[in-house]
Amino acid sequence: MELQVISDGVHLSAYRPKIAQSVTDGKTASAESDYCNFYGDCSPIVSCGSDVQSRYETLDAPPNSDFYANTEVCGRRKRFRPSLYQLYANHEDDAQPPMYEETTPAGMEGDSSDEEEQKDPVPEPTRFGWFHGVMIRCMLNIWGVILYLRLPWITAQAGIGLTWVIILLSSCITGITGLSTSAIATNGKVKGGGTYFLISRSLGPELGGSIGLIFAFANAVAVAMHTVGFAETVVDLMHENGAVMVNRINDIRIIGVITVTCLLGISMAGMAWESKAQVLFFLVILVSFSSYVVGTIIPASPQKQAKGFFSYKAEIFANNFVPDWRGPEGSFFGMFSIFFPSATGILAGANISGDLKDPTVAIPRGTLMAIFWTTLSYLIISATIGSCVVRDASGLLNDTLAFSSSSNHCVGLPCHYGWDFTDCIKNKTCIFGISNYYQSMSMVSAFAPLITAGIFGATLSSALACLVSAPKVFQCLCKDNLYPLIGFFGKGYGKNDEALRSYLLAFIIAVCFILIAELNTIAPIISNFFLCSYCLINFSCFHASITNSPGWRPSFRFYNKWLSLLCAVCCLVIMFLLTWWAALIAFGVVLLLLGYTLYKKPAVNWGSSVQASSYNIALNQCMGLNQVEDHVKNYRPQCLVLTGPPSSRPDLVDLVSCFTKNLSLMICGHVVTTDPSALVKSESPISWLTQRKVKSFYKSVVAADLRSGVNMLLQGTGLGRMRPNVLLMGFKTDWHSDSPQATHSYVGILQDAFDLQYGVCVLRTRERLDVSHIYQSHANPGFDGDLKGINPLYATSGVNIISSASSIDTATQPSRPTMFQKKQGKRTIDVYWLSDDGGLTLLLPYLLTRRKRWSKCRVRVFVGGDNSNKDARREEMMKLIKKFRLGFHDVEVLPDLFQKPQPGNIHQFEDMVSSFKLDTSPKGEPESSSSRVQDEPWWITEQDLERNRTKSFRQIRLNEILQDYSREAALIVITMPVGRRGVCPSVLYLAWLEFLSRDLSSPVLLVRGNQENVLTFYCQ
Repeated sequence: MELQVISDGVHLSAYRPKIAQSVTDGKTASAESDYCNFYGDCSPIVSCGSDVQSRYETLDAPPNSDFYANTEVCGRRKRFRPSLYQLYANHEDDAQPPMYEETTPAGMEGDSSDEEEQKDPVPEPTRFGWFHGVMIRCMLNIWGVILYLRLPWITAQAGIGLTWVIILLSSCITGITGLSTSAIATNGKVKGGGTYFLISRSLGPELGGSIGLIFAFANAVAVAMHTVGFAETVVDLMHENGAVMVNRINDIRIIGVITVTCLLGISMAGMAWESKAQVLFFLVILVSFSSYVVGTIIPASPQKQAKGFFSYKAEIFANNFVPDWRGPEGSFFGMFSIFFPSATGILAGANISGDLKDPTVAIPRGTLMAIFWTTLSYLIISATIGSCVVRDASGLLNDTLAFSSSSNHCVGLPCHYGWDFTDCIKNKTCIFGISNYYQSMSMVSAFAPLITAGIFGATLSSALACLVSAPKVFQCLCKDNLYPLIGFFGKGYGKNDEALRSYLLAFIIAVCFILIAELNTIAPIISNFFLCSYCLINFSCFHASITNSPGWRPSFRFYNKWLSLLCAVCCLVIMFLLTWWAALIAFGVVLLLLGYTLYKKPAVNWGSSVQASSYNIALNQCMGLNQVEDHVKNYRPQCLVLTGPPSSRPDLVDLVSCFTKNLSLMICGHVVTTDPSALVKSESPISWLTQRKVKSFYKSVVAADLRSGVNMLLQGTGLGRMRPNVLLMGFKTDWHSDSPQATHSYVGILQDAFDLQYGVCVLRTRERLDVSHIYQSHANPGFDGDLKGINPLYATSGVNIISSASSIDTATQPSRPTMFQKKQGKRTIDVYWLSDDGGLTLLLPYLLTRRKRWSKCRVRVFVGGDNSNKDARREEMMKLIKKFRLGFHDVEVLPDLFQKPQPGNIHQFEDMVSSFKLDTSPKGEPESSSSRVQDEPWWITEQDLERNRTKSFRQIRLNEILQDYSREAALIVITMPVGRRGVCPSVLYLAWLEFLSRDLSSPVLLVRGNQENVLTFYCQ
């Protein structure tokens, strides 16, 4: 809440409660000592307990990390920074801070002199560094079945040259994503939740929540994919040895379920056991690589030569360097779509960010190192396999040139090495060579079972990494309560806060997909989900950079926002190049979850880049409005509504909301002239407005009196052209019983608004506008309907003044439904356009009829005229209204408007103002009467009544007309009369408004524009 203070005559210190005189100096010194103990050691500056000035110096604490931490410090008491009030206030005189001061932390409350017992340090859970926690985990997730079974085949199709292009392009995408991830991860302390945490805290809960949910689901399904890959390899080995349990499909299911159950046991045993298993798999893969490299150096045996392996040959390298596309998938993007999923494992380390010792160091270093080493391994394997093995071979030992009958017609590179594979090449029946044999690495390797072990290690390590990542991400998502029915899975157990329930959920999902035993149609969706995550990570980095938010200060500087944007676009394109229908499914799920989050609007505030972008957009748009002059076609009634706490006057709020919602600006104003510490918190009015679905701002000021405070609001509210131009307040129904000063102040507010070129609206309803007395009467039976103890001006005029006796927080109380929230049906809105104020009197009813609840109401426009030209006057007004395109078709001329009112009503009006008449008879002293009028301008003299007699009669007559024509109207809108300053006393003017709107069951809205056009019939 922004709180302004008038400097003249307003001293906030006067409103602060005083400490009782019984408080001794010893107690005060003890309190100062408590401050020192709470905020830290003050002795380096001045010892506690010295004079007052010295004690203030000791409270000014030096910089400390505790002041910026959101969590408790293990093993000791957390320190808090002293507030500004505690630094400058005199503690002997001031007992509590003002309402705009931050309250003391909970730890300060109570008797702070009692020493709290130091808590025992919480046992530190298992934490991992960048090598074990990130690099090994990412490398194991990147290395997979494609490395062993598909990379040689891709090399044969695309050639070594284009295979390197595919590898480097994939690595560029993952590398740039790694840079973006590093930048986001180093822009503050990273907690558990991995990818979801990074995206949600950067882009907000809308996109972060949707990506977190599908990313956790994709990881759970990926567990099934990798497990089925392992099970298929085992089943193939069993079949080669003649071992079958049931059949192939059921064997895969049985082995898969047993495998994933064992992996679940390892995961639930704790991160320490899971990390040891990952290290074991890592060593197995390294040994398999060593076996492969050694195998490429060992001279080829005849059996291997028959299968196309001839060791390193320059001719083989040259022949395999160029592409040789075969089959329906034989294209660059076809090979790219097959290879790219093997590079999508760079987030495995970030997904366990909560289990890292220092995520801001471990994630960048481990992720980038993993990308570098895996890219290097892909390039080496592609180059070596392409330099040793030919594309086609028969595998038959008899296919040598010595046994060939057509040696003169030998086709292919093996002819140079004494082998003739011409028949199988021409007939396309070769079953070996890197174009045909997926197990080429096993064939080349020095010991083939080690490659099989490497395949096992790659599949199981990837499955284990996904089985750990999915629950970690899902647990963080559950704790944020963005979606219903998932909070149950967010509970953690043990010192590591293990998500056992989420583990079981991921296990169930994995088992369900393992039982299908055929994931060829689901695999593209999973790849697209990962790519969608990469796309949003890069966009998060770009968006956070482009907003220029001061909070974007990543310690990792080696990133570029434009590269991040380019990579985000590339990920988007690749999604559709891989599988367009899977990309559409991924986007459909994201948009569905995004729509749900936007609809629910979860109560979280993470300082996302979307918030920073919203600020930038709003600031630029406001600045842009300053460059364009106002035009009557774009006029909007931007309302400053004097409501006090909005919940105390719901009628005012609901009426203005009817013609400003989704259209123009609405600001609820609140003036405080008594104890500021009794003011309700700003969050309460805003939450009340939000709960009531009212789009409005809330502004409060502290002032010496009501008129000064409203003047502050009139002059200081708004920004640039986004500032109010219409003042709306409630009618002061108790002016005749209140003090004349309060009445004069109320009328002065209207005059101030006119001086500042505001339009003015005053609402009067049959029931009183202020409903706060309902709650106060329950709290204190001593209050009656007139709210004695509160100035009645403040209780009825539209601005709350909170006294110590009525400091009930009405902002959070439920309000009764108002008539402006109900459907009005086929009733009428009667508009009395008696004076031309620029068209505001017509515009507001038109805006009301655009709302669904008022749309069926018929608008009747009443204008003044004479009997002689009644039809001509009506035709003239119809043409004018038709030019305005308002859609009003009922116009009635009031020829009897200027008739003299009934004598009884005139007598009632005279009785109403009689108590405010000043006796100016000859018996009195004329000089004293004149001096009294100057000092107290609300008094009415006979001259005032005579000068304003015609206008007084007109208001009386107009009330008679309202009684005749508008008794059943849903709303009466009247052009408000204007009293000339210095000619019409304030009490007389308020008597006009009183008599004009009295005894009407329908709500009356008195409207007066600022005499400038708000309607036009021109197109420019």
